[in-house]
Amino acid sequence: MPAHSLPRRLVIATRESALALWQARHIQNRLQTLYPALEIKLLGMTTQGDKILDQSLSKIGGKGLFVKELETALADGRADMAVHSMKDVPMRLPDGFIIAAITEREDPHDALVSNRYQRLQDLPPGAIVGTSSLRRESQLRAAFPHLQVQPLRGNVQTRLAKLDAGQYDAIVLAAAGLKRLGLSDRIACILSSDESLPAVGQGALGIEIRTNRPELASLLEPLNHPATADCVTAERAMSLRLNGSCQVPLGCFAEVVEDHFLRVRGFVAKPDGSQILRAEANGSRQSAPALGRQVADLLLTEGAQPLIQAQD
Repeated sequence: MPAHSLPRRLVIATRESALALWQARHIQNRLQTLYPALEIKLLGMTTQGDKILDQSLSKIGGKGLFVKELETALADGRADMAVHSMKDVPMRLPDGFIIAAITEREDPHDALVSNRYQRLQDLPPGAIVGTSSLRRESQLRAAFPHLQVQPLRGNVQTRLAKLDAGQYDAIVLAAAGLKRLGLSDRIACILSSDESLPAVGQGALGIEIRTNRPELASLLEPLNHPATADCVTAERAMSLRLNGSCQVPLGCFAEVVEDHFLRVRGFVAKPDGSQILRAEANGSRQSAPALGRQVADLLLTEGAQPLIQAQD
């Protein structure tokens, strides 16, 4: 980007949890390296999703509660961009907003955290597993019906504190968040995508701007990671086709295979894990959105619609 067209100052809107601040500072540092003359500030904000901790996300409006206040700051000019975990970004953005860049993915898998057990298979009957996600819950209940799955809200540190206080025998968190916060030593094991298919966009960061800021889109272009962007695009296309939300146990995971191809897997389930529908599509990275829609259509053919409507 030509130096003369650079803005002099940028403000990044971010939630104020430790993980969100790490993510925003990571983007801040990358931009500062690319554009040393830029003054880059963070605008910390507390969202509705951070305030309401006594109810599950699926009951209070979904993950979009982590995004709305940041978008308001973009709309009224208090901030130029917002940094999100892509798994928190609703499938439909409000008019006037775009995700201008998706950065290289951290580990997209789920992680088991426990002070006593190394694997899910080691947990005894009746053991209590905490998770905030219907996606994780449905897969856990299907594979390990003898375990008790109970809700777990709060930021990463809060969830770990509840585990350490003995409220849970194990908890399941995103591996990316633990690794970004320097907490890899808390991971008992990484769950394979066969054990727990990841959430749409898990492990990837997205940078949101207003559509009327093309100069920011150009500035952010070097931060976009094409392979990650293709994977996340395919995953979001599947969820969008199915009208996925926090109320629906749903996962999608795309992987680059042999540089130019994508493997896209998805599932829809009942929350209790008594029924799980799975589908897969493979094809060129250039067809990422179509592959995501293909997985969705396969799931619909298998009977996904009643499962989705049952949660509305």
